[in-house]
Amino acid sequence: MNYKSDFESIQNLDFQVRALDKDNFEQVEFVNCSFSNVSGISFIDCIFRDCNLSNAAVSNARFSDVGFFNCKLTGINFSESKDFGFSIQLENCIVDYAIFERKKPNKSTFTNCKIHGADFTQADLSKCKFHNCDFWDAVFANTNVGGVDFTTSKNFTIDPTINNVRKAKFLSSDLAGLLTRFDIIVK
Repeated sequence: MNYKSDFESIQNLDFQVRALDKDNFEQVEFVNCSFSNVSGISFIDCIFRDCNLSNAAVSNARFSDVGFFNCKLTGINFSESKDFGFSIQLENCIVDYAIFERKKPNKSTFTNCKIHGADFTQADLSKCKFHNCDFWDAVFANTNVGGVDFTTSKNFTIDPTINNVRKAKFLSSDLAGLLTRFDIIVK
């Protein structure tokens, strides 16, 4: 996602104490803003920079080609947002305890993100890209990670008996994260 000079810019506003003034945003860049509730709002081709969306309500919100850069998304429940067109790019974000249950984030990318304790239960991540992400204590259950490249990421525990890992890429040094269920010691 590239910044376009014709984007409208909204800066330094606290939407935790004031409501957003419309329900559809297209080509808008939010900079240093805080949000508590974006339920029912559509964000299309938008950018969030240095924003705080931790625990924000996102029920029926639409995120289509949305970029989050240096944002805090702790506890956000993306599984409550609309599925149609869901596509996000996260770079240098804190995504701890976020929920992606049953999501299919087509062609979404996660770069340099801290994703501790996130829930990917029944998600289809097969078309996602993860670069240098930390998945400590993240949950993968009945998750499709087929074809995903995890070679630059770390701290994941993915049980191949309950997740689709076909053609996923892992470093040999990270095999312990795939064998945890078997209670064996890998040296």
